[in-house]
This record gives sequence, structure tokens and C-alpha cells, in this order.
Amino acid sequence: MQLRQEFEARTGEVWPLNVGQVYTTLQRLERDGLVESDDDGEDGPQKGFRITTDGADELAEWLRTPPDMTSPPRDELVIKVLVALALPGVDVRDVVQVHRRYVVELMQQWTRLKEDAPERDVGFLLVVDAELFRLDSVIRWLDAADGRLARLVADPPAAPGPAPSLAPRLRRRAGVRR
Repeated sequence: MQLRQEFEARTGEVWPLNVGQVYTTLQRLERDGLVESDDDGEDGPQKGFRITTDGADELAEWLRTPPDMTSPPRDELVIKVLVALALPGVDVRDVVQVHRRYVVELMQQWTRLKEDAPERDVGFLLVVDAELFRLDSVIRWLDAADGRLARLVADPPAAPGPAPSLAPRLRRRAGVRR
């Protein structure tokens, strides 16, 4: 319980943890020698854990290892726009604008949360800043998509064919061969 509370407090209370998942993870970390327990024979909220030297080394490496960002993430909004683009009778630019308005509303909500947060709540403020930057990038992408779609309407291709697969191009860019 204490670990869960500390995690939530240190991450701006934005990502709640499931207590059962915490215990399962602690058991796995103990099995792998990354933490050790009081070993009083009891599982549950009173059992204490401490990080081992191997665990501290693993944590330090994890903190310094950049996440894999070589491929675009699975993004539901991008998928919706691509699906709308392929469906007859769907105004894809309208779909883009509906989502743009929603994202702007979300940004306004996050901005209000940021304005109301105490300056000392650094964890929460960092989470809010990250979300505002993420949402800003979504709006910029929607604006770019709308511009590209407007140019497509103004100058349609002669005979649209099937879209080439993106995966081989991404693998080539990332230097991955299959």
C-alpha cells in the first residue's frame, strides 16, 4: 500500500496503480533478486521490501535507457482519420475538425488544472506540462492533416490506387530488416 501511495504521489496522482498488480510485481522482482523482503512469511500490506544492489543497478539503467520510439505508436485518432479517408460519403475534414475541437477543450481543462495547482506540486505540474505539449502536437498534426486534405480536394489524384504499406518504409528508416 505504501509503495502504491508513493508511486501515485510521485507521478502527480495521474496513473493509479492496482494493488494486486503491485504485489505481483514485487513478487517477480523478489524472484529476480532486484528486491528483498522482510521474509516474515506473510504476504500482504505489512510486508516490507527494499531494493537490492542489483535492483539499484537495474533501476539506474532503466532510468537512462530511452524508450523505443522508432515506430509510430498505435494512435486511435490517426486510425480514425485514415479510415474516414477511405470511406465513401464521409467528410474526413469534418472528422478532423470534430477531433480538433475536442482536443482544444481538453487543453483548456488541463490549463485550468495547471493554473489551480500549487507551484510546489512539481510532479503534477510536469505531468500537466507533458500532456499540454502532447495535445499541442495532436492539434498541429490535425492542422497539417486538414491542410493536406484541403490540397487533395483542390487537386485530386488522377486514379487513386491502393495505399502502399507503411511498415517496410518505417523498417528501412529504422534500419530493421525482415
